[in-house]
Amino acid sequence: MAIPSKLTPNDIFEALKYIDENGIPDKNKSREYALVSESGIKYPPKYVVAVAHHLSTGDDIDTSTYNAVEAKNFLRGLGFMIEQNQEKFELVITADNVTSTDERFTMNNLSLGDNYKPLNAYFKKSNGEKINRKRDKGERKSSNQTMPRIACQVFERQLAELSVEEKENFPVCRYSLNSEIIKGIFPSVAVFKQHRNTIEYVVYNYGDGRQFVFYCWNIFSTIIFVQECIKRFGDAGDEFVLTYREKDKKEREQPEVQNEISDETQDFNGYLNPYSDALIESKNIIFRGAPGTGKSYLAKEIAADIISNGYFDDYTLLTDEQKKQVEFVQLHPSYDYSDFVEGLRPRVNDDGSMSFQLEDGIFTKFVKRAQKNYDDANRSREDIEKQNSAIDVLNEYFSNIEFGIDELSLARGTKFYITSVDEEHIHVSIPDNPTIKSLNINKNELLSMIESGQDFNRPKDVTEFFEKQNATQAYSYDLAIFKDLKSKNINAKKTEVAQESVKPFIFIIDEINRAEISKVLGELFFSIDPGYRGSAGEVSTQYASLHENPDKKFSIPENVYIIGTMNDIDRSVDSFDFAMRRRFRFIEIKAEDRLEMLESLGDELKEKAITRMEALNNEISNVDELNENYYIGASYFLKLSTLTFDQLWTDHLLPLIQDYVRGMYDEEGILKKFARAYGYPSIAGDVDENIKG
Repeated sequence: MAIPSKLTPNDIFEALKYIDENGIPDKNKSREYALVSESGIKYPPKYVVAVAHHLSTGDDIDTSTYNAVEAKNFLRGLGFMIEQNQEKFELVITADNVTSTDERFTMNNLSLGDNYKPLNAYFKKSNGEKINRKRDKGERKSSNQTMPRIACQVFERQLAELSVEEKENFPVCRYSLNSEIIKGIFPSVAVFKQHRNTIEYVVYNYGDGRQFVFYCWNIFSTIIFVQECIKRFGDAGDEFVLTYREKDKKEREQPEVQNEISDETQDFNGYLNPYSDALIESKNIIFRGAPGTGKSYLAKEIAADIISNGYFDDYTLLTDEQKKQVEFVQLHPSYDYSDFVEGLRPRVNDDGSMSFQLEDGIFTKFVKRAQKNYDDANRSREDIEKQNSAIDVLNEYFSNIEFGIDELSLARGTKFYITSVDEEHIHVSIPDNPTIKSLNINKNELLSMIESGQDFNRPKDVTEFFEKQNATQAYSYDLAIFKDLKSKNINAKKTEVAQESVKPFIFIIDEINRAEISKVLGELFFSIDPGYRGSAGEVSTQYASLHENPDKKFSIPENVYIIGTMNDIDRSVDSFDFAMRRRFRFIEIKAEDRLEMLESLGDELKEKAITRMEALNNEISNVDELNENYYIGASYFLKLSTLTFDQLWTDHLLPLIQDYVRGMYDEEGILKKFARAYGYPSIAGDVDENIKG
């Protein structure tokens, strides 16, 4: 059985009643999606569809022939509210016990940890003090290794004082009661591999080049280790706390990356990224700094973090619907107001002639999406249902219209034809009109008329409805289409909707200083100000006189957040507009701030990359005319996944730093020092020859 397409919304409502009375079997509870009823109750989509089919046909309740995504899409198609489950769990480890808010957790099957992703971990002392992981170079915010690293950090002295024999017999992991206890804390990776030849290990550096190396794989694999640390070295009441969630399907398909993360030295506040709070607080931020520090990637991480409410920070894991809450634009010197806000664009008319029409720019389109969400969240459920019904009626009407063929007429007898419909307009052709052969009708006006439930018989009725003193030409066409629609007796679908919540919408402006910002934003300087969001920041745009409603002003709602990125040393642009500077919070991203990007290179290559990067940057800072704004960021070294260190130097780094020093005294000597610091190559003669080239 595939999805039973003949099911109706009423069948689904009956299924929900059945489930309310009979409950949901444990095997049918959904971990990924939930149908949310008007009263806020959540139901598993697959089971809802199966029950609806059972009630309508008498067949057995069977969910085996379709998946959760198919059930989700089917129910959304019927107008039901579906949300993705994003449940977080908390695991508490004491000397005597391990408990989790996830009822599926069991100490007898720690391999289940493969299915979960860590969000945060900390050590809580018996007196209530919390200790987070102190971040090392290249560590991320959270990983499978965060909890054991905290244990090593807290009990470093006690672990170091253990004898070699005690370390080698230290319990680390036991996946089940029937499996072996994995033991051993070793002084190096080489010694570790003599006992267990695997890549599944954690390395903790301490002292003067000393190490603890021991087995670690999934987030549960070191529970035994940290519990043993509390038993031996802790006080009564000490505990480790791990917050985690179930992995997304895409995450389950990806290989696990070790040495990912370290916790920030602050309490978990709901978001994974510390900069997310900065954006929420300030509304407008700009990441500035040296090239290659991962500012653009960081902006997308923050967007994913905020939109998922701290559930993940991988932009690719956002759903298609969630991605509509993010927009990305990269500015360049020729970018202007018409691209960003609005402008006149050429249009080919139905008769083949050319004309210009006003079109929204990328930012205006984005703001309208955010404004709709903000408005819907402040409307009653009944109003939203009326709006959805009106949309259904209008869409049904247009689906039965043969564009350019079906004839309509005004009250005075003028014939016209609907030629096309887009998101905002109904385009009509008026062949017999001697002056105006085409017209664009505001689609939202017609929707408002349908939604009102009123009757409209005269142009005056429409004028009064829109509270205007004089009728516009478009009102006559609104009335004619409205009457034709009513004559077809189209019945709206009865759909249940959930009260919408205000969602964050994040607009990313990459290379924000590469265009003339005053030219791009125009009069929006005022509206962008965090203190003038909403009606307080309304402005008339340059093309207001061409709007369908010239009196309507532009504003930016409270749920819009803006992230800009810029390289301070970009010589292709002038200084950033001072009027704009005070409307943004500027956050410097230094070269060493984003070393976690290099995790994908593996431990050995990552360490070599960091060493060379730091040596090169130190040499750059020794040049009087240069400073840390000219440092080389970690993203350049990601190219080492396909290039050698020498190729990275000759093909990417050398051309950049040659531009840095062009025109300086002893340019060649400076480049030699840079090459030696970087380590390219070991023969001085080759260095000289390559630099001259």
